[in-house]
Amino acid sequence: MKVVPVQPSDEKLLRSAERVHRQLRPHLKDYVGRMKEVLGAGAEMAVCMLEGEVAGVTVFRVLEKTHSGRDLYCDDLVTDEAKRSAGVGHALIQYMEGICRERGCDTFSLDSGCQRQQAHKFYFREGMVITSFHFDKKFS
Repeated sequence: MKVVPVQPSDEKLLRSAERVHRQLRPHLKDYVGRMKEVLGAGAEMAVCMLEGEVAGVTVFRVLEKTHSGRDLYCDDLVTDEAKRSAGVGHALIQYMEGICRERGCDTFSLDSGCQRQQAHKFYFREGMVITSFHFDKKFS
């Protein structure tokens, strides 16, 4: 198992990540184009490779926040449904925690849909706690 950063120019790896990433984000249109846009706006992406295939995907960014200081915010963290409980999610969390330490982050955070109860159990096992509610107002 190996976690590999994804560059926006690596269309082959982006296309390989699409199948797994769509398990969390099925609504994304023009996947490669959208991911290039997201990565071009400052996000970073990594994949966990298992037996030569993408088994997990994470998209994250480092932000400066008034309430929590430097924060690594994880937009997306998804493990292939067929590879759950194999350590893929843990490997991706460890990868992001390593980046937190390298870049002097004060916090590591993510949002998770209220319906994703299995994911919440995983986050608790990884030492995360619920610290706030997240509110949205749609404009499109």
